[in-house]
Amino acid sequence: MSIELTLIGKPGCHLCDTARETIEAVLFEFIAANPEASVVIQEQNILDDEALQLKYAEEIPVLLIDGKMHNYWRIDEERLMRALYAKLKTQGA
Repeated sequence: MSIELTLIGKPGCHLCDTARETIEAVLFEFIAANPEASVVIQEQNILDDEALQLKYAEEIPVLLIDGKMHNYWRIDEERLMRALYAKLKTQGA
């Protein structure tokens, strides 16, 4: 099984750029420690999807883990790492 991360944002959003950098840094460390883990990352642009724009316009960037809201505005590295380990643990059970 894999963990799916979805970053919802839009071009020109400095918080989205920062969130992307944070996610990449956390994943680098997480995958290094857990090479068996499979993490898929996708990005969605709220400007391309009216439903996303209506739902998240005031909250971007938004990070979903396996389709569920994890965080918005600022991504906390430690919280994301804990969530990834929790997912890994539940998938291994």
